[in-house]
Amino acid sequence: MIDLMTAIQSLRPSAELVIRGTEIEWLDTTQTQPTEAEIQTEITRLQAVYDSQEYARLRKAEYDQLNQFEMQFDDQRDGTTTWVDAINDIKDRFPK
Repeated sequence: MIDLMTAIQSLRPSAELVIRGTEIEWLDTTQTQPTEAEIQTEITRLQAVYDSQEYARLRKAEYDQLNQFEMQFDDQRDGTTTWVDAINDIKDRFPK
């Protein structure tokens, strides 16, 4: 879940502010405080971007469990396709 601070930092990089609960104390004298509508729109946008990359996070977790270099070496030595098969299985389970 994208939080208030993440959205504000996306809208106003390096802004000076304090957040207490849901209250924003704007301390920045060079940047204007974003409106509640701007913040909510940015939260929605950032959440959509995050959600659209779920497949990549799931794939990475699976890829990290493979010993890919050894699999590739063994496949080349043995004439097998173990590594390609494992990668294709992961991509099939977590499509874009």
